[in-house]
Formats: sequence, C-alpha cells, structure tokens
Amino acid sequence: QVQLRESGGGLVQAGGSLSLSCAASGRISSVNTMGWHRQAPGKQRELVAVISSGGSTNYADSVKGRFTISRDNAKNTVTLQMNSLNVEDTAVYYCIMRNWGIAYWGQGTQVTVSS
Repeated sequence: QVQLRESGGGLVQAGGSLSLSCAASGRISSVNTMGWHRQAPGKQRELVAVISSGGSTNYADSVKGRFTISRDNAKNTVTLQMNSLNVEDTAVYYCIMRNWGIAYWGQGTQVTVSS
C-alpha cells in the first residue's frame, strides 16, 4: 500500500507561478513513476507531467515550456513547478504514483488561476 500526501496549490493570478509537491510513503519499489494529472470542471482527468525513477519525463503539450517536474528518489517526493499560469490551468491536480504495476492517487489539490 502507498500513501500520497500533496501540498501546494491555491489561488494565483494569470502569469503567476505555483509549486505542487507530493510525498509518497509505504512499500515503494525503486522503479516507479510519479507525476501529476489534473481535472477541470466538466472535463476528463488528463496527464500533466510524469517522471520515472530514472529521470525520464513526459509532459502534456499544453504545459511544455511552462511546467517543470522533478523528483527526489531518496525522499520519494515529486515537485511540479508551474510558471506562466493561465486560466485554462485551473483544475484539481492529483498526484499519481505507479508502483509495482498499481496506480495510487492523492486526494487532489485545487489550483485556481484568475484573469
């Protein structure tokens, strides 16, 4: 079993920045993937960015060049630095870890970007 604890998020004006962090605990493999998905009202949950334990990253086209994902394998944490935020980035952001072939989700944290 894996538990994910998210922090960060909140309200920011368009053009601003926010940082999200997620810490994983429990029985964690040395080979895993961590990242973030988001879900805006009335829309499906979508991938934002993920990073493997080896450092490989994958970003949604909509956030490339604006968001940066990083992780600390020793602490089992992942951070999403979000810059140049726009109103379309408003959503609930969920931390995800794929570990031993199972996907674990955080409870979600709200990010609201005002115009």
